[in-house]
Amino acid sequence: METKITTGTNELIKVAFVGPESTGKTTLSEQLAQYHNTQWVPEYMRLYLQQKWDIFKQTCTWADLLPIAKGQLQLEAEAAAKAHHYLFCDTCLIELAIYAHYYYNRCPAPIERALKTTHYQHIFLTYIDTPWVADDLRDRPHNRAEIFDFFQQKLLEYGFPYTVLKGDLQERMEVVNMHLEMPSL
Repeated sequence: METKITTGTNELIKVAFVGPESTGKTTLSEQLAQYHNTQWVPEYMRLYLQQKWDIFKQTCTWADLLPIAKGQLQLEAEAAAKAHHYLFCDTCLIELAIYAHYYYNRCPAPIERALKTTHYQHIFLTYIDTPWVADDLRDRPHNRAEIFDFFQQKLLEYGFPYTVLKGDLQERMEVVNMHLEMPSL
């Protein structure tokens, strides 16, 4: 039996941050949500895998990808119900799909299909000019440039337009806010 993943739609301006590990996505999402008095969506993959690590000392497997996707979509739906005008997503299904391709050279079909109905008004790819911080889940401190290039390649293959974010937190916030003020959003 195949698992179906659905995505919701609403009038919010949804912004997604994707990129290699330890590139400031969480901090940026939190700070922008605070600045705009709205909600942000934490990275469900991190919550799920930290719990798996804490209990079983196990890392991500192929079998974890669909539960992670469902959890991410659930967190997005919950935050969207409370958000005001903007919703900032610390990663999304796009990142999960890209990492699936990176680690497994493929992605579960339900996630691939869900990407076709996934819509963010803007996607920001975070650059690797932030210090790498070790934790239980991060495993590629020396591969961040390779992973960044892989993200660029996959975003182009998927046809998702994106903006690269570089600099410190303030510089990144200014770039995001500039894009949010553009009439095309």
